[in-house]
Amino acid sequence: MKVVIPRLFLVCVFVLPMFCAAQKKGVDPKLVAKAKAGDAQAQTALGVAYADGTVVSQDYAQAATWFKKAADQGNAQAQDHLGRLYETGSGVQQDDGKAALLYRRAAEQNLASAQLHLGLLYQHGVGVPENPALAAGWYRKAALLGVPEAEYNLGTMYERGIGVPQDYAQAADLYRRAADKGDADAQFNLGILYDNGTGVPKNYMAAAAWYEKAAEQGLPRAQFNLGSMYANGQGTPVNLPEAYFWLSLSAKTWSGSRQDQAEHARDLVAQHMSAEDLEAAKQRVAKWLAERKK
Repeated sequence: MKVVIPRLFLVCVFVLPMFCAAQKKGVDPKLVAKAKAGDAQAQTALGVAYADGTVVSQDYAQAATWFKKAADQGNAQAQDHLGRLYETGSGVQQDDGKAALLYRRAAEQNLASAQLHLGLLYQHGVGVPENPALAAGWYRKAALLGVPEAEYNLGTMYERGIGVPQDYAQAADLYRRAADKGDADAQFNLGILYDNGTGVPKNYMAAAAWYEKAAEQGLPRAQFNLGSMYANGQGTPVNLPEAYFWLSLSAKTWSGSRQDQAEHARDLVAQHMSAEDLEAAKQRVAKWLAERKK
């Protein structure tokens, strides 16, 4: 018996990656000496060490000092990192205008992460006048270099017709590129396109497959839609234990009205399950949540 549960549809979230850097086993004293001697790459590496705090005590002010030395020499990575510190106000006085200037200098050197960051500023009018067309242009440059966040963000712009002509097929192509790299938001949005037959042929099986990839990464809206497909028997045979499992996970993660929606759908499915199947599904939910906490 199927249980009819309506699914959620498009959610567009522009992705801004957090500052991150490679993990290091230790700071080589020779690196410090090279940085002090004016080597821009060494200065950048030392700034990263202070910013990520894995081998020295985290100190954003020191990170900014070393990034600035390298940025003044034209090092694109340092310019991008320093821009991020100005944007977040970490170790320096928060200044979106300076962040935009630094991102631009690095972006013009074809640094993909800076192109993404600059696109975000233009998208939201932060530190620069809001300009969706310029945002799309910088996203495109980063997307051509294979940055999944840029591919996803540009995909949302094509889907919504912001800064570019609306083009669902182009959106689907960009989502697929990011989804193939493991981007959960892109996987979900690509699932939506297949669910609706927008920009791609309508295909419930493909929709369910992309929802599942995003759901396994913990995306609650994907978990909800996947659960509804198992309940409705769309793209997959009706499977109420699977429906209960995914709907329960979405209910555990969401809050507010979305949580209420997920709980209502979960409870509706539970009414049609045997006691044995229901208990097994609950145990599976508990096991999944416990493993995610490790």
